[in-house]
Amino acid sequence: MTESRESPRLLAAVAFGGVLALAVVVFTVAAWLEGVGEVFRTDPATWWSQLDRQAALDAVSSAAEVVAGVLAIAITVVAIVVELAANRYTPKITNLFVRHPTNAIVMGFFVLTTILCVWVSSTLGRVVPEGALFPYASLALCMTMVTICLLTLLPYFAFVFSFLSPRNIVRRIQNQAIRCFERARLRRRQAQHEEAIEAVEELVDIGRSARDHSDLGIAMESVNALRDLVLAYEELCAGVCDEQFDIAGILTHDSDFVSLDSAARDELIEQGLWLQVKVLRRYHSLFAESLGRAREINHLIALNTMRIGTSALVDRRPLLTLCMQFFNSYLRAAINAGDLRTSYYVLHQYRSLAEETLKAGLDDAAIEISGYFRFYGQLGYAQGQPFLLEVAAYDLAHLVEFALTEAPASVDPLLDLFLRVDEESESPEQETRLRGVRRAQVQLATLFLVRGDEARARRIFEDMRHERPERLVSVRDELLSETRSQYWEFTDRGVNFSYLPPEQRERVHDFFAWFDALSPQAKRAASAR
Repeated sequence: MTESRESPRLLAAVAFGGVLALAVVVFTVAAWLEGVGEVFRTDPATWWSQLDRQAALDAVSSAAEVVAGVLAIAITVVAIVVELAANRYTPKITNLFVRHPTNAIVMGFFVLTTILCVWVSSTLGRVVPEGALFPYASLALCMTMVTICLLTLLPYFAFVFSFLSPRNIVRRIQNQAIRCFERARLRRRQAQHEEAIEAVEELVDIGRSARDHSDLGIAMESVNALRDLVLAYEELCAGVCDEQFDIAGILTHDSDFVSLDSAARDELIEQGLWLQVKVLRRYHSLFAESLGRAREINHLIALNTMRIGTSALVDRRPLLTLCMQFFNSYLRAAINAGDLRTSYYVLHQYRSLAEETLKAGLDDAAIEISGYFRFYGQLGYAQGQPFLLEVAAYDLAHLVEFALTEAPASVDPLLDLFLRVDEESESPEQETRLRGVRRAQVQLATLFLVRGDEARARRIFEDMRHERPERLVSVRDELLSETRSQYWEFTDRGVNFSYLPPEQRERVHDFFAWFDALSPQAKRAASAR
């Protein structure tokens, strides 16, 4: 970010210095061609005193017109460009641009130069008074200021276009909101919270407008800015800046809180979660609008929600719970919209959050998330998306594997959920579409066998013992034949669900040997299913 700020300044300085140097060179050449080059070079004071004062005053008068005209053209062009940017992204751009001090400095200098040139050309005579400290000083000052005005045009337009870069606008709005939090903590001013809420709305508007215009890079920049805003608020003043303000009064009229029960709103304020709820509700709105049309934005929203939840593991359990609620809302919206790919990626980020809770010792949170995996996997299955149940089984199996090293006490509760992931899908028609769940079960069973944990592998066997033999054979053959760890098409996860590491592949036959040892009656019962 520092480099992006310094580059326009450096380019502006180079442009200013380069044009000035070129102008000096051209003027020197012109003076030499006119035959006054030697005098100008050896005795510039004499050369200056020999200038025609009336001609110089006329030039200053003309310069006033030139500067005023250039200023008018610059204002017109800048106004058009700013308005176009504001219409495309957010009206906030106009406010930010007008309030930037660079505009006041540049415009003020142009106006000052014009006024000085008019006054000098109107009041000074042709004759220099005797005893003047510096003859022609007013003319020199006017011409110097006119030169600076004209030289400033290129750097100023470079500043304008750099300022109106959508990414820079997003960063400015984000930084402005962060400064609001800092001022709220130090000065206890209620207006700072209102500005922060406005900043959230502006960032969402930029993201939505950019998405509608297929500027996915800008839309994703806005989504990231909202995440950084939440993280900055957590670091600066969560639960502290709100104590001396009537936040409830501010939120009562906010679109994201107007329908919220007053008791629930007061609880969020007490927990210091009002901004987090604001951002996550805006996330959910963008998520729902982008289903089936801008999956990259939805993937980033899921990733950022996971990062926000991860930041809350130590002593901010309410925020973790809030992130879990919104993950569930994302899954519900994606399943209802039939956007299977988005559901697939959201589950991946949800699993990453569960893994982080296991690392932090929050086993109950990981078990709760696993229960949601089972619920939404079955919900997708019931709505004609059987692959989602397979993804849920795969992710649950990986959570069990992760818990083996990070949280051994949670392995059995997670395994219980894993074995019940398909318990409501018992009809023959449904069972024919559950090979993916069986495959995940075999993968986890072979992992237990590799680790010498036969008891847990037996639990998986008991859950599968009534499976039809022909399906067991197809699952076994698929696992033994697949040697590619990466899926053969490009996907967001990139993993191949059918792949088994070599050490687990070696134990496949050991696991399926238990089925061969079943009694003939059990085999006939399984074949009849």
